[in-house]
Amino acid sequence: MTARPLLAALLILVLAACGGSVGRSATTEVQGDSFEEDVKLAQVYTEQFWAAQFERLGRTYKPVTEFIPYRGDNGPACGGEPAARDNAFYCPAGHFIAYDQDWLEGLWNKLGDGSTYLIIPHEIGHAVQAQLGTQFELNVQRELQADCYAGGALAGIVKAGVLRADPGDESELMLNLETAGDPTDDWFNPDAHGTAQQRQRSFLTGYTNGVGAC
Repeated sequence: MTARPLLAALLILVLAACGGSVGRSATTEVQGDSFEEDVKLAQVYTEQFWAAQFERLGRTYKPVTEFIPYRGDNGPACGGEPAARDNAFYCPAGHFIAYDQDWLEGLWNKLGDGSTYLIIPHEIGHAVQAQLGTQFELNVQRELQADCYAGGALAGIVKAGVLRADPGDESELMLNLETAGDPTDDWFNPDAHGTAQQRQRSFLTGYTNGVGAC
């Protein structure tokens, strides 16, 4: 048995236990019928989740200042470094998140709206790391924890009844993570994010056990 079907099967069980997942018309209060609406919903619901988590810790979550769409090479700089095309990133210097709109919308069209409910929570996960002052030895550790945070946040949103299941959501989420995985397991690469299996596993850790397991 290969890793991907096993992880997909695990996610199916988790989604069934939680009573839902994410879908294009998956909200119980507001429907995301377009790419822009799904990006906004992913932002709002994920930040609401983290605000509640911080409150339980006796802390205050600081919302991201801006969500900036850009195209190609025209993105905002961060710490003197230019934005890259086909990317999304959190900038600690300005506490903002930026994303290449054509790239992210392309994923939304090709792989489904699950892409926005993975990538936006992942980047917000980096904002959480910055606020908690979390330190990492390797970049891949930072990225895999952000995947775990994304899974935990999505599970929290589902359990709150904000999202409901659509057929095929579990495969969609796993496919997005598989597509985003590194081709090789090179943990010492400063740009490493983790292989497909590592990213799927980290996401499922958060989704199954909550952000405390991350």
